[in-house]
Amino acid sequence: MILIILRCVFVLVAAGLAISIINSPVVPEDSEWMAIVVLAGMLLLAMAVIGLDVVVRRKELQTITAVYFGMVVGLFLAYVVGIALTPLPMSSALRDNVQLTLGLVFCYACISLLLQTKNDFRFIIPYVEFAKEVKRLKPCILDTSVVIDGRIADVVETGIFDGQLVMPKFVIGEMQAIADSSDRLRRSRGRRGLDILARLRNNPNVDLEIYDQELPAFVGQPVDMKLVILAKDLGGRLLTNDYNLNKVARVQDVPVLNLNDLANALKPVFLPGERIEVQVVKPGEEPGQGIGYLDDGTMVVVEAGRDHIGKQVAITVTSVLQTSAGRMVFGRFEAVAA
Repeated sequence: MILIILRCVFVLVAAGLAISIINSPVVPEDSEWMAIVVLAGMLLLAMAVIGLDVVVRRKELQTITAVYFGMVVGLFLAYVVGIALTPLPMSSALRDNVQLTLGLVFCYACISLLLQTKNDFRFIIPYVEFAKEVKRLKPCILDTSVVIDGRIADVVETGIFDGQLVMPKFVIGEMQAIADSSDRLRRSRGRRGLDILARLRNNPNVDLEIYDQELPAFVGQPVDMKLVILAKDLGGRLLTNDYNLNKVARVQDVPVLNLNDLANALKPVFLPGERIEVQVVKPGEEPGQGIGYLDDGTMVVVEAGRDHIGKQVAITVTSVLQTSAGRMVFGRFEAVAA
């Protein structure tokens, strides 16, 4: 919206500048065709500058500082060009009009450039470089699997993530394609992902950005590689449940936070000899074994528990096994819980 307003104001100022030139001694009063040419030329110049700006797309940075700084730089450039035009054989009125036109173009170009730059503005002087000092936490780039999973909304609402969440536009497109799938299960998962995204966007305490910029490195790359490239470009980390993406990102030296690993890390730790209660729900693979589950989904293998299927039993933990699928607790049946 800011860019649209800027472009409209730019066209209006260009028209006003054309009228100023027409009323100056540069254009004869009795020459209507020259007045039309000046007006049309200024409007065409304004439209050409805007068209070039639209073609060269950049990420927006909407801040009043960019407007002030862009105007200062634009006017300074116009002043320097005006000095360079002094030796040329032209009238002072013509030189002033040329300087005003260049000032208009330079101001627009500088303001537009800063408005569309994403926190990567760098002001460089020979031998000295002033760069933006980033003190905030690394942004987390969300992938399709972690949004469709649904747990990310609950985790974020706890306030555990202080950094910015970045949702790439191509990931949203992938979720929309899943939501439009003919397969009912995939369609339900895709719609749940879109609902979770809407929940995150509507939460005022969540800093969520929709990243819609197309980097040149994205061309011809699959979604997983685009996520890795984007994480490198933003200096962030990936938030995912995808095992393969996890491996690819680590090979590319991109930090990864796997939500499944986080869930496993938050599960209670049991030591051999501790007593817990669990309901035996089915028989195990070995003779006499029973299988139960804790509230967090941890599977418990109960020795001599097959005869107590459907009952709540007390067991003594004998060992704990950590596997890629999660944590398994092995225990020995003691007595039926009261």
